[in-house]
Amino acid sequence: MARKVFFSFHYERDVWRAMVVRNSWVTKPDREAVGFIDAAEFEKLKRQGDLTIKRWINSQLKGTSVTVVLIGAETFMRRWVRYEIVKSFDKKNGLLGIYIHKIKDKDGNRDLKGENPFDYVGSLYR
Repeated sequence: MARKVFFSFHYERDVWRAMVVRNSWVTKPDREAVGFIDAAEFEKLKRQGDLTIKRWINSQLKGTSVTVVLIGAETFMRRWVRYEIVKSFDKKNGLLGIYIHKIKDKDGNRDLKGENPFDYVGSLYR
């Protein structure tokens, strides 16, 4: 049976680093990664509003047992990352945070270490 993991991350800033982690995960047998979307689809979701984004996140979480939060410099500030953490907790997914600031981006640059987003879950709508 395939392991299905939801990856949560700051899409605009950390998508390159997230793809590095994702690609390392899916090369192993019996593993599937969800929570990834291309830029055009993400922008389409955003234009349709918050309810559409929530529905997409909720559908992506179905069938997962673990949520991996990829922590970059600004991940802790992202409203939708906090939402994903709360929904994952509600469905009793295991939660794992991984700092990704040392992974090089497409230009070969590393980033600053961000704050722990699990410390900010209570501020869901800031």
